[in-house]
Amino acid sequence: MAATSSPPGNGLRRILLKLSGEALMGEEDYGIDPKMLKRVAMEIREVMSLGMQVAVVIGGGNIFRGAGLARAGMDRVTGDHMGMLATVMNSLAMQDAVEALGMYARVMSAIRINEVCEEYIRRRAVRHLEKGRVCILAAGTGNPFFTTDTAASLRAIEIEADLLLKATKVNGIYSDDPMKNPHATRYSRLTFEKVLTDRLNVMDATAIVMCRDNNLPLRVFDLNTPGELLRIVRGEDVGTLVTNG
Repeated sequence: MAATSSPPGNGLRRILLKLSGEALMGEEDYGIDPKMLKRVAMEIREVMSLGMQVAVVIGGGNIFRGAGLARAGMDRVTGDHMGMLATVMNSLAMQDAVEALGMYARVMSAIRINEVCEEYIRRRAVRHLEKGRVCILAAGTGNPFFTTDTAASLRAIEIEADLLLKATKVNGIYSDDPMKNPHATRYSRLTFEKVLTDRLNVMDATAIVMCRDNNLPLRVFDLNTPGELLRIVRGEDVGTLVTNG
């Protein structure tokens, strides 16, 4: 499947989609819900049918969360390395779901596991995207103490993505946790400075600062609403857009 030469009409050509590991659980209590995996893969296929180049970064919290065990006494570096391996497992599952729909995908890991996936090399990742392959970037940054949110920002900047998309359980960024505060208000647009100043916690501060300093737009949207990814790519005002403007 080759990428087309023109963007869908709103100036976007290459996006990076950040998924939490918990998003893949769907209705399950642990691990991966095959129905959710297939649905995400189908939405990626719809987006790519418009000529979009798609990279994906997936967390590992549905399988293992290193920071949690570190608080319980495990060595933080060991825990983070285990978390990186969990992201590789999720990435392999996503690759399988994407290829089951007739697309091509490549998993590229920041830590070397050459028997199951490629190692991450920026120029090779860009080439995969140019050839119309879904590029699934695993193992975070390859370093402990950095979240997969930071990895998503870093990889989006490296591959020169036009937009970073953060999939969450709510339809944008709110002034407070909407699950706990029914009076929380949703923002349609924000600046990175306000996100940092008000500590809105949509991503960790390192990820937000990287987006701000490299002028990378961020859009936060609800993964649980089918079709939102396609609407964003078509230029509709979905979720919350965060920029320097």
